[in-house]
Amino acid sequence: MNYKPIIIVAGEPNSIFFELFFKVIKKKIKSPIILIASKKLLLNQAKILKKRVNFNLINKLDAIKEKIDLKKINLINIDFDQSQAFGKITSKSNNYISSCFETAINLLNNNVSNKLINGPISKKTFLKKRFNGITEYLANKTNTKNFAMIIYNKDLSVCPLTTHLPIKYVSKKINKLEITNKVKLINNFWEKKFNRQVKIAVTGLNPHCESIDKFNEDKEIILPIIKKLKLKYNIEGPLPADTVFLKNNRKKFDLIIGMYHDQVLAPIKTLHEYDAINITIGLPFIRVSPDHGPNEAMLGKNKSNYLSLFNSIKFLDF
Repeated sequence: MNYKPIIIVAGEPNSIFFELFFKVIKKKIKSPIILIASKKLLLNQAKILKKRVNFNLINKLDAIKEKIDLKKINLINIDFDQSQAFGKITSKSNNYISSCFETAINLLNNNVSNKLINGPISKKTFLKKRFNGITEYLANKTNTKNFAMIIYNKDLSVCPLTTHLPIKYVSKKINKLEITNKVKLINNFWEKKFNRQVKIAVTGLNPHCESIDKFNEDKEIILPIIKKLKLKYNIEGPLPADTVFLKNNRKKFDLIIGMYHDQVLAPIKTLHEYDAINITIGLPFIRVSPDHGPNEAMLGKNKSNYLSLFNSIKFLDF
């Protein structure tokens, strides 16, 4: 069986990515790996971490022509001028990260693969408030209008209706069309990936789905659209966010849609910790990333947990 390559953008240079990557590539991976990163940085960090990596240096044209080595890490070098192995996260890396993403998207557009992983990125430094997150950044780069961010675990996953959005703006972004689009995307993804309909719970916005205001989003927006969607999808809601994650409640569902980021990400990270991955659906390709950030405090210590990156690669290893 021929496996399409997994394209990996290393992400923020001053992160724990290479440490995790060096640990993960020792595992059994069937798909070829195309790593887009700085060769100089990779070698410098490998030296500090006392790791050896066997890579095959290729150029963009080699990858498009599929001249890749199945037994080695195929590295496309993107220059990054940093003499030391580790440093502080600054905007100096922005052009480098942009070039890595542009190279990856070019390969994806040329059908080299349909699988993308990106390493941790400092949203504050790289995105500079232009996008809420990398999910929105990639949606913009691919002219994708309908997309969703899933934090995935085989036992229970979540999807925030709004992503990295300040709380004061959340209620303004909740509408029937947004809920409908997310449900359709998630169900299509489940049917394609797992060959079955997904069981979805939708939380309310307000505590206990109640509001002291005259206008209650749970009653006026969420409930009517859930009633309509129930005619076609396996879905329940709105359900109180403070109880939907209780063991006997959450076991009824594959995925819980929440109204805002921390409403569902805080409990899912409490339940799964590093045993979850970030998936963007709706793009022309499958994008996955580890469910954690650059973690500057752990740079060079060789003590970081590689499970989320390993799960990201295994999810795309087909």
